[in-house]
Amino acid sequence: MQIKGVLFDFSGTLFRIESVRSWLAAALAELGLSVDEAAFDRYATELEAACALPGGPTAPRVPETLAEAWASRDESAHLHRVAYTGLARQVALPDPGLYDALYERHRTPAAWAPYPDAAEVLGALAGSGIRIGVVSNIGWDLRPVFRAHGLDAFVDAYVLSFEHGIQKPDARLFRTACTLLGQHPTDVVMVGDSRHADGGAAALGCEVRFVKHAPLAERPHGLRELGLVPEVA
Repeated sequence: MQIKGVLFDFSGTLFRIESVRSWLAAALAELGLSVDEAAFDRYATELEAACALPGGPTAPRVPETLAEAWASRDESAHLHRVAYTGLARQVALPDPGLYDALYERHRTPAAWAPYPDAAEVLGALAGSGIRIGVVSNIGWDLRPVFRAHGLDAFVDAYVLSFEHGIQKPDARLFRTACTLLGQHPTDVVMVGDSRHADGGAAALGCEVRFVKHAPLAERPHGLRELGLVPEVA
């Protein structure tokens, strides 16, 4: 196929969230709190076990009280906050303000880093005249993250689940993105790390290519290896 447009997932595809320890340390610093090393290790371990870090591992099970919010968490900003602060509240942290501080921290550009080859691949695609979109299941506006890391200039359209009230794999999100790019779905490739969520684009006729959701150091060339453009194939 001749690729005329490429849609990218955000978390685990173009960007990686910081570690739980970095996340917790930043929230503590924001509130001017300090804890001893043993307590810090305990909080970090328990937050990680609760899968409370948005963008980190997905919780296999959630408390019954959070089940409804969790199922629709990416359909609104409110539900996203309820779901993730609820997971964090399973851990007894030393200050009640930490739960909101943790949530706010993960929405900052400093909490995210692009994969090593993201700028190269996006720049090559844009330079070849290929239209680029970002399609993400998310409960907040990620555009500032792209701007802060210098990748916004490559993106022609953002389709964020909370702004549309629907989540991937719903084909309507991918159709909206293709329409915004001015391309027919059969001329568009969807790139993501979730076969369930991102694989929904195949229902429209998009080709879907997958990358491994891995730490930055373990996936230096994952986007490059997809062969989206000859220059970085």
